[in-house]
Amino acid sequence: MKPVRTRNLPKKTPSKTKSSSKDPVQVFCRLRPMQNESDQACMTIICPRSIQVTPPDTSANYRAGSAKDVIYSFQRVFDEAVGQKEIFETVGLPLVKSLLEGRNGLLFAYGVTGSGKTYTMNGGPQDGGIMPRSLDVLFNSIHNYQAKKYTFKADKMNGFEIQSDVDALKERQQELIRNLESRPTRTPRKNSDPEIFCRQPDTTQLDLPCEDNTYAVFVTYVEIYNNSVFDLLEESQDSVSQYRQVKILREDALKNMYVHGVTEVEVKSPEEAFEAFYKGQKKKRVANTMLNAESSRSHSVFSIRLVQAPLDYHGETVAQEKGGMVISQLSLVDLAGCERTNRTKNSGQRLREAGNINNSLMSLRSCLEILRENQLTGANKMVPYRDSKLTHLFKNYLDGEGEVSMIVCANPRAEDYDETTQVMKFAEMSQEVQIARPVPVRLDFGFTPGRRKANQVFRTAVKQLEEEGFNENIPIDVDIVYSLSSEFPSMDILGPEGGKVLTELKAFLQERIKQRSLLGKDLLLKQEHFRALLAKVEQENILVKQESITQQAQLDQERNRMRNLTVKLGSVERQNSTLQRRFEEQEHKISILQQEKADLEMALSQSAIDKQKVKSRYNAKVAMETEKISHVLEKKLEKDRQQLQNAIRAKDEKLRRVRHALKEDIPPSSASSTSSLANVTSKSDGGTTQSSSALPKTPSADSRRMGLALRNPRHRRSRSVEGTGKWLDHCPATPVPLSTVFQPNMKKRKSVTKLTDVKDITKGTERYCLTTQEQDTDGELETRLYKGDVVPTCSGGAQVIFSDVELLKQSSPTGNAAGPTTRKRSARMSGVDVAERCLTAVEGHGKRPHISGKH
Repeated sequence: MKPVRTRNLPKKTPSKTKSSSKDPVQVFCRLRPMQNESDQACMTIICPRSIQVTPPDTSANYRAGSAKDVIYSFQRVFDEAVGQKEIFETVGLPLVKSLLEGRNGLLFAYGVTGSGKTYTMNGGPQDGGIMPRSLDVLFNSIHNYQAKKYTFKADKMNGFEIQSDVDALKERQQELIRNLESRPTRTPRKNSDPEIFCRQPDTTQLDLPCEDNTYAVFVTYVEIYNNSVFDLLEESQDSVSQYRQVKILREDALKNMYVHGVTEVEVKSPEEAFEAFYKGQKKKRVANTMLNAESSRSHSVFSIRLVQAPLDYHGETVAQEKGGMVISQLSLVDLAGCERTNRTKNSGQRLREAGNINNSLMSLRSCLEILRENQLTGANKMVPYRDSKLTHLFKNYLDGEGEVSMIVCANPRAEDYDETTQVMKFAEMSQEVQIARPVPVRLDFGFTPGRRKANQVFRTAVKQLEEEGFNENIPIDVDIVYSLSSEFPSMDILGPEGGKVLTELKAFLQERIKQRSLLGKDLLLKQEHFRALLAKVEQENILVKQESITQQAQLDQERNRMRNLTVKLGSVERQNSTLQRRFEEQEHKISILQQEKADLEMALSQSAIDKQKVKSRYNAKVAMETEKISHVLEKKLEKDRQQLQNAIRAKDEKLRRVRHALKEDIPPSSASSTSSLANVTSKSDGGTTQSSSALPKTPSADSRRMGLALRNPRHRRSRSVEGTGKWLDHCPATPVPLSTVFQPNMKKRKSVTKLTDVKDITKGTERYCLTTQEQDTDGELETRLYKGDVVPTCSGGAQVIFSDVELLKQSSPTGNAAGPTTRKRSARMSGVDVAERCLTAVEGHGKRPHISGKH
């Protein structure tokens, strides 16, 4: 049964009295690596604490003739090869240690635009900066000593209040319900900022000054933009930056400055803190300038607040007295870079931002200069903290309520010499400012040390006994934590009332002696109990040793068996390796044979291709030779045709001369031209028609001497035989009108210009007449009518047997002869046109017949 608690919590609270000792502002310098190897450097590290700045030819001092090398000293100078971890251990780790001890800290990152301030503070996923490493070390140190969420609650006045376990549990349940309700529309954390889950954490851990306290971490993130304070963690419906609410600065009961209404987020791990940080980063104002692609347009302040309170007498829960809390704060300030308009070419909003940035930095410089002047000369000038929100917010730090450090980031390029010189002068001046050293906070509140571990030991023992089945009469009391009494009362005798002090001291000592006697008796009982328990443990230890010997023998047997199995396994592995080697050899042979097979198949394919190429070349050569022979034969035929035409032309000339001579010797008379057409024979059985025809014979000189016509040998006696049947009149497409007295007379006829349809001959046609119009040798129009009978064939077709030719011709009585051109064209047209037009007429179908002529 637990004893009744009769003592109250001591009313002493940690005091923060002013200290007469002061420390200078800790200023460090870090050089950024050169972006291009060809760039000229104007800064050289002389020693780990000094740096030399040399003016380049392009600087204003060099042009003015006042150029000289200047050496600046710092607490530590970091070159380009120094990593983030070493910088954190030198600059940030002491501030984290002070935070755990209950002291405030402030760190400025100062430098020109693009000098690496943001990288120094934030770093990257695989190489974190000062801020993420500070969070890692802080949570590594308090991991097992954190209070449950909502145990501490912000009171909106820069302080905190302690909630009961019931109220804290209620708020945790409400948060769980809100998360469950908003889960369908909430974006998963892993998709918000991938850098949180792929970063490399810092594993450094610090020793806690008091393990009997419980801790909670809160973070805030604000920015100072155009001399106005904005909360980057504020939940707002408007995502547009200009609609965010401007925050005001206020002073709390302890004269500390704070941002009124700022959002303080309680975090339980570095990941939760980073999530809040990246949430604020999305709202932070950055812009693209001539000197930096992502230039910060505001001063950002990320604050880590550590709240710690003592556990009660039993080491279980937080003591419900607000006066026992200790609140410490670490502010990490990423100052916007100072800019010159002639380099950045800013205008409009960017120019206004640059002006406000430079003004706030000048205000910070003015405050530090006045502080230094007051400290050096003993003056009492008023420091203009209210000229800028930046200096007003950190007024308490500069007055001595915490440690102040500054890391100056510099770009050693010669182009940044003028801006870098101003930064170096400001940094050197800052080191001369003395900040009052804060008094260490007293974390001893009068409780018995080690009560947390005592409570943990008790709970572990109770759990073990419950597992063994001892649920009653547990001989351990959680309330017995050995302590003689609380602290001694005040023993200062300042007047005649000193007897009262002695009386209180006597009563206190008597109570202390009585408590010591009780604790001594209890200690003897515990010793006897411990001695019995130790004897029992020793007996169990002997049994365990015997069992261990038996187990060792069995283990040796198993080891021997394992050794034999290992030998067998080695033999089997050797056999396996031999078989594997043989298998690989066979595989190699198979691959060689497959390669040979592939080569043979390729050779066969190539042979077939070569054979095909030879065949193609042979066919091409045959075709070429055939074409060549055809060309030669055509040339020979053309030559023979030309010779024949020349012979015909000579013959026509000779006939013309003979005709001309006859006309001069013999008087004109009615002459008739005779013509004959060779017989045409057809073979209907074989489907091939042979015909022989002869051109009209040119009358000789003797034949042209005509006498009186006695009879017409072509005349038929019966006109009925000739006039009955249907005629097929095959006439030219554009016939020349006849002006002769004698005209063709066909009663039943069908006129066509081309024989394209076989039915024109085979369907009811008995007679056929082919009309041609040509020029004779004298150039006169000569109309010939080839007449024939249409005779059916045994194969279902029809053939035409020409039986007669009629000639209609007109001649001039003067006997003018046609020119050579007319005779040439007439000779070319003779015979060929008739043969072409009579193809279908001869056989009754469209195939070209074989015609043989007889003279």
